[in-house]
Amino acid sequence: MELYPLLFTPILKDRIWGGTKLKTDLGKDIPTQTTGESWELSAVDGDVSVVSNGAYEGKALTELIETYPDALLGEKVHKQFGSKFPLLFKFLDAQQDLSIQVHPDDELAKKRHNSFGKTEMWYVMQADEGARIIVGFKEKSSPEEYVEHLDNKNLIEILNEVEVKKGDVFFLETGTIHAIGAGIVIAEIQQTSDITYRIYDWDRVDANGNSRELHVEQALDAMNYETTDTKKEYTNVINTANVMVDCPYFTTSYYPLTGEATEEKDGHSFNVYICTEGEYTFIAGGKEHQFKKGDTILVPAALKNYTLKGDATLLEICIKE
Repeated sequence: MELYPLLFTPILKDRIWGGTKLKTDLGKDIPTQTTGESWELSAVDGDVSVVSNGAYEGKALTELIETYPDALLGEKVHKQFGSKFPLLFKFLDAQQDLSIQVHPDDELAKKRHNSFGKTEMWYVMQADEGARIIVGFKEKSSPEEYVEHLDNKNLIEILNEVEVKKGDVFFLETGTIHAIGAGIVIAEIQQTSDITYRIYDWDRVDANGNSRELHVEQALDAMNYETTDTKKEYTNVINTANVMVDCPYFTTSYYPLTGEATEEKDGHSFNVYICTEGEYTFIAGGKEHQFKKGDTILVPAALKNYTLKGDATLLEICIKE
């Protein structure tokens, strides 16, 4: 395999709650004024990312994995997940509140949808004054209390609302009831899954007067009714990977780059870098590759030694366990 950092063509999604910040903040060529998501790196059926740079330009991610599984994924990751790319990377622009929702765990998702579950994390890239998210219950709840409040249209009264700012990190295990609030741009790292149980959508309708499908019954046994501690604190040591979230599905680190940093990896896992601020140069094999805010790159596992140079804020993601 030719080893270099792979960049992909964004898969842009129109959403009822979307806006224009993916263009104004991240430089994406959005097709509508309500573009809510940019899928940066995906192997979801029907939404497979295609390489946009270098020798493999035009090649689908799935095709490269089939051809070079160990070199791309890492032998350890390939053994664990087979030829399925295990993670999905997105940017989200919430001009309006997203629906209140929950994701099933691996066991339930496999049984119902033959899919992975959807453990995810959020890194807040931008937040308007007073913007907030919903994560979990204020106090321990129950299916009965949850349904009663849902029926009475006052579900929000028992949910935990948290005001957010740029740089905040939240880790959402499966079963955590949640919603991204209006006025927030988020980088999302999650398992490869598009399974969402939508519980409440603020009674809104689309341009044709139609409301979106809800999955109230399916959500009942997918929900964690305990309180959860979702916010993660992290260190800020320059030119190094400051771990924010470390779970069986992914390890995500905050990587503030100032000047130059050399990386030596063990080759067990691919690495992904999301640039949330600034710009940088990726140097490997005597070649330089330029990246900027809004770029998400996949570094093949077999590319073990490289240098990062510039002034940028990066998120580094790999699979450690």
